[in-house]
Formats: sequence, C-alpha cells, structure tokens
Amino acid sequence: MDNSAPLIELLTGLITTQAQDGSLDGSILQELEQATLADQARAQAFGITRETAGQVVRDRLRLFRAVYHQFIPFCQHRLGWAVHDSQARLDTLWSLWLPLAMQLVADRQTLGRPLVQGILGGQGTGKTTLAAILTLILNQLGYRVCELSIDDLYKTYADRQVLQAQDARLKWRGPPGTHDVDLGLSVLQQLRQADPQTPIAIPRFDKSLHNGAGDRAEPMMISGADIVLFEGWFVGTRPVDPQVFDAAPEPISTESDRQFARDINQALQAYLPLWEQLDRLMVLSPTDYRLSQQWRREAEQRMKASGRSGMSDADIDAFVLYFWRSLHPELFITPMCHQCDYVDLVIEIQPNHAPGQVYCPQHLPSDGG
Repeated sequence: MDNSAPLIELLTGLITTQAQDGSLDGSILQELEQATLADQARAQAFGITRETAGQVVRDRLRLFRAVYHQFIPFCQHRLGWAVHDSQARLDTLWSLWLPLAMQLVADRQTLGRPLVQGILGGQGTGKTTLAAILTLILNQLGYRVCELSIDDLYKTYADRQVLQAQDARLKWRGPPGTHDVDLGLSVLQQLRQADPQTPIAIPRFDKSLHNGAGDRAEPMMISGADIVLFEGWFVGTRPVDPQVFDAAPEPISTESDRQFARDINQALQAYLPLWEQLDRLMVLSPTDYRLSQQWRREAEQRMKASGRSGMSDADIDAFVLYFWRSLHPELFITPMCHQCDYVDLVIEIQPNHAPGQVYCPQHLPSDGG
C-alpha cells in the first residue's frame, strides 16, 4: 500500500511514545481515524463508521500494543520472514489482521458457541500465513483456535488407491472426491457443539508418507476451541451450471477435459453439507488466478535452493493445469467474490503476495448501477 511507510512509522512510534496512563495525543488519534476511514470498502467490510471510528482505533491500538512484541519474532521463527519483511507487515497487521480478528471475536460472542470461519484460496494466496497470524492475535485475546485444512480430510492412502483404480483421472489427491466428507462433517459438527471439557480428535494428514502420496497421521486432540479456521483451495465453492463447460476457459479444451470438469462439478455436490457448517467464509482472491502457477514455481525454486528436492517447471505446469481443469478459478472462485449470500469478505492478493483491496460483496454496487 502506498501509504504504508508513514503508517508503520506512526504505529511503531506509538509503542515507545504513548504515555504510561495509556493516553494519546488527540491529533494522533485523529490521524489514525482518518487512515482507518480512508479505504471506504475496507471500513464497510469491518463495520466501521465515522461514529464508531474513534472507539475502534482505541480498541485496535490496545490490541496492537499487546501483540506487537510477539509479532516480529513470530514472523521470523514461525513464518521464516526477515526482520525487515516482518516490520514492513505492521501495516497489514494494523489494517487487516487485527480488525479481522476483532470481527471474529465479535461474531463468536454473538453466536454464543464456537465459530467456524472458512478460508478459500488457491496456491500461494497465504491461507496458512493468515491462519497462523489470526491464531496469534486471537490467543492474545484469550480465545482458543483450531486450525483445520481441507487437506486433513483426505481419504486414506488405501482408499485413494482404490479410487484411482476406479477412475484413473484422479491421479493426484486434491479434487472433490478425494476427501472423506463424512469425517469432515463429523469433526465440524463436534467443534460447533462441543462441551469445552470434551477432547475432539482433529484429523491430520502427512503428505510425506508413501513416497509423497500421503496418508492419515495421528489425530490432534483439542478441547475448548472457540474459533475454527477451516481453510482450503475450494472450501465453500459450489457446483455451477454444467453448461458453462461447453465454452470453458483454457486449459479445459478437449471433450475429455470438459467431461472431467463436469464430473468434478458433480462430485462437489457432496461437499455442500460440509460448507453448511461454516458460519463465515472469506475468499483470498489473486488479482490474476494465473499467479498461482508463478507462485508455485517460486516456491519450488526456493526448496531447491535450500537443498531439498523440488518439482521441475514442466511438472509444476502439469500439476497446476490439472487443478484448473478440475475446478477452474474463473468458473468457481471469481464469481463467489460477488456472492454476498455465501461470502462475507474478499481479500485481493497482489503479485507480491501482499493484500490489496478488502471488501464485502454485500457492499458492491449492483450490475444495474
């Protein structure tokens, strides 16, 4: 964001200059209020008005001060960021991660039971990073978080071997049909209705088993979760009209591609009961869906540079195109960014992975103007 440097400087200065009694210079508060209201779409998405901005800034500043000293080392040791990069993300901490965490807390309090937040985003959009930072903030606020990925719900290795024998097109785990939906439904229902004292087995999946084919690992036992962050590359997506595949975008180009897309679209129907367990859904939407291919290449290059094995560019392309053929982002994810019935928040992701526009589909102008 163009104004991030001044805002970071102001916020960092407040850590050392704020009075011991917590009071603030009125001009500084006003500056922060103006910055908070400057992005109208973002302010609307977080329910901030001119009348509430002052209190919002005070509450957010208290949380910022509480989290600040944990944030930099957390980013270094948990996320592997350099100190400079961690400092540069203080703007995102202030303008996105803190208000999002505060919104989740408010919704959790309104519900009076554990909240299930869905996070939809493709490769490289930052789902794991977002979940980790939200967990840090929410823990600071006294809330226990359960992180769950759609990947944790894969069928067992043995079951997927049977599946591949039945349908050779399911050569990679990931598309609808390769997950144990009943397991996911059971886990989310337990989490939503849980007695705080009753442990719940949270499934975990180890992708390194069976030479990379992956298999179930020992589940993690958790009790008393207040907020569930359920993320995945198609979490919350819904079947589309099969006719769209008659003129689908690349790489859905042959009749066999179109049939595969139709079959996966049909398989998505079985996931709807799982999505019904979501209380909220946010979408991490790249400014161009094709960035995921570039991001995957960069990730593999970093792995190779560190001495670990990685996929070749040709293998990456085949892998990415396979998933675009199964659930094409332009057909399944892009339209959801305008569907207020299902989506509560959209965070656009820029080519450098930083968040761009943040908005609620409910506040978008209608097609009729």
